[in-house]
Amino acid sequence: CAKNMVVVEDMVQYKLFLLQPDGSDVTEERLTHLAEEILVKFAPLLVQYIWQNQPFNLTYHSEKGGVPAHIGGSTQFGENVEDEWFIVYLLLQITEAFPELAARVEDNDGEFLLIEAADYLPKWLNPDSSQNRVFLHRGEVHILPCPSKFSTVGFSKDVVPSLSQALAELCSHPHVCQASPKICSALKKRLKGYPEKIKTGLHQAHCFIPAGIAMVLAQRPQLVAHAVSAFYLRDPVDLQACRSFKIFSPETRVLTSVTFTRCLYAQLLQQQFTSDRRSGFTLPPHSHPQYRAHELGMKLAHGFEILCSRVRLPSSEPDAPISCNPQWKRFLESLKKNDYFQGELEGSTRYRELMRSAEHFFKQSVAFESSALSPGEEILLLMQNGHPLNLEELKEREQQLPQEDDDSWLEITAQDLDHLLQERTGGRERKGEMEHIKNEECGYSLIAVSQGMKKFLDTMSSHEGAEVPWDGSRQSFNFDPNSMASALERLLGMQYGKYDIHNLGYISTSSCCSIFFTGNEMEELDSDDLDDDDESDKEREEETSGDTEQNGTETLNDLRSYMDQMDEELMSTKIGQSFTVTVNQNEEEIRPLDLDVNLVTNLLESLSCQAGLAGPASNLLQSLGINLPANSDPS
Repeated sequence: CAKNMVVVEDMVQYKLFLLQPDGSDVTEERLTHLAEEILVKFAPLLVQYIWQNQPFNLTYHSEKGGVPAHIGGSTQFGENVEDEWFIVYLLLQITEAFPELAARVEDNDGEFLLIEAADYLPKWLNPDSSQNRVFLHRGEVHILPCPSKFSTVGFSKDVVPSLSQALAELCSHPHVCQASPKICSALKKRLKGYPEKIKTGLHQAHCFIPAGIAMVLAQRPQLVAHAVSAFYLRDPVDLQACRSFKIFSPETRVLTSVTFTRCLYAQLLQQQFTSDRRSGFTLPPHSHPQYRAHELGMKLAHGFEILCSRVRLPSSEPDAPISCNPQWKRFLESLKKNDYFQGELEGSTRYRELMRSAEHFFKQSVAFESSALSPGEEILLLMQNGHPLNLEELKEREQQLPQEDDDSWLEITAQDLDHLLQERTGGRERKGEMEHIKNEECGYSLIAVSQGMKKFLDTMSSHEGAEVPWDGSRQSFNFDPNSMASALERLLGMQYGKYDIHNLGYISTSSCCSIFFTGNEMEELDSDDLDDDDESDKEREEETSGDTEQNGTETLNDLRSYMDQMDEELMSTKIGQSFTVTVNQNEEEIRPLDLDVNLVTNLLESLSCQAGLAGPASNLLQSLGINLPANSDPS
């Protein structure tokens, strides 16, 4: 089965499969009915949501290319990645409400759910072995495992199961396939706050906009997303239509409250733009208390004018009413059964607003294939079929507008950024170690820096990259002098038993690597490049019985000669000044280097040189779960 890669950027694809324990065929009628039930059940969430580009939708897809028949769709979320994660939340809720369904979701990064939980994935799971293994089922993440000595469920990591095989395995063993609690927790942490996050992610702002736009937004507030995108992605051809506003005259401007998503508000506010003098949009001085409302309204008006300029005026005859669609009656009955109208009396203002939202949702998500209206065409139709404009009524409403939302969320301090980064990496830090750090007066421990680096060096990694020892399960750094002497003996081809290796001033560079191994690991030095080591001690003694002492003395003299030459070369450099040494004042004896002190000193100097920016030292320490505060002493 060839991997179905999603190549379109900023687009999420989702598929819902029906699990059949009895192995019966899945009919189009049943899947279509399920799609309608899902959209009706979650209509209260979907109707109020403002999508950046495209809405969530479900349609029937027949079996094709090894993919079983299913219901699904795709949504281009553009710059607002929260749309993608809201869809993930929806899929989890759908599979929980309909346990007979299992969902697959991907974007141009592939299995982005696994990226979110990358710290907790099993070792065998990677982009090559994850194909057709990740599902959302019964409100949780499920990953088809590899068979083990404890269970035969799953597929080998070298096997790519077909979707039919994967769904059959998931249907037979749902509990075994459920992802680990840490993976599920990481995903729930990313989705924390839904569904309340839908409202908290909105931003209300006052805008001076033409009356026609105010009327359109009162009926279809979701059109603000298309207008902001049109302004944000404008080109010189679009701006030609804004030299003279033919649709939305600036003379009819009124102050009204407009609901944006935070992403849309930031896009509209942060762009620097000066309108054409011929457009009629003039702005008050920057010191004016309503300058921002005028600026936002001017930009929004340009977006709506651009949308309408891209289409021709529609015919005077309205399209066929939605009641002509045979699906609408069944859809409306389902809405009433699910208390969508919240007990409102038919014909009331609130009932009519809910009905208009339901009709639009039906056109966009249920019967969207038959609706080919562009945003500009929809705006023009709303203006043609809407009530006549009453400027006096709109002016009166200016005194009753709701208060604007605070936009301080646009600004972020260094402390806020640190807090966000700690939240993102919080799962990597060991709780016990962090509690110890917090209890210290300075908030950090230099001993933890030294120990963390030692554990990092002691960790065995593969060709795929270094592994950071999060759990601290590996043994601490260990140096075995006897194994060191034995290794030198084998490398130099002589017996070192009569010499005290600890009295040597230096160890050759080629042998320094041995300090990173324990005694047991030193025995693994024997490899193809040390074939002569396979000889027994007795055989070597017989071969060198006559010249052992003489050869040993010559080899040791050669080694000391090399060391003397190294001393001479190093004395002409400043490398010795980079180390911190201690001198015993009583005995005037130079003590051995304190590796911990030199390590911490060099790391702190490196952090100081970074001046608070990202760099090798800060990245390495953060990956080890060690957070050092900023340098408060500039000297």
